[in-house]
Amino acid sequence: MLPDLLGYHVRLAQIAIFADFDQALAEWDLSPGLFALLVIVEANAGLRQTQLAKAAHLDRSTLVPALDKLEDRGLVERRDAPTDRRSNGLWLTPAGATVLDRAKVAVRAHEAAIAAALTSTERNTLLALLDRLAPQRRA
Repeated sequence: MLPDLLGYHVRLAQIAIFADFDQALAEWDLSPGLFALLVIVEANAGLRQTQLAKAAHLDRSTLVPALDKLEDRGLVERRDAPTDRRSNGLWLTPAGATVLDRAKVAVRAHEAAIAAALTSTERNTLLALLDRLAPQRRA
């Protein structure tokens, strides 16, 4: 039965990709989820936690421990949001920006390595097909 299950094949691919990602980013101890949070915060300085949770497709109970980890490591800081001091905005720290810049280089190399077996057309087709399977998850 398993060879006929799409979800099974997607999961096997995810396991292989995440293992390679973990190795590529071992120096910074960044999981795919933590890396994604840093990328989103960098692109949206001052973003509120609720907005980040929505952008990252996480619920608050998952987001808060991840942010705590990034904050404890000095990569992200919470500050009063400029437009609403009752909520926190999120910013990369200088150390966070440095780590993210270096991690991006490693992620680009990781991405090139995992996509090496595909032509450019095949890669684009795969992305389009995966988007069709989970349209509500697009960032």
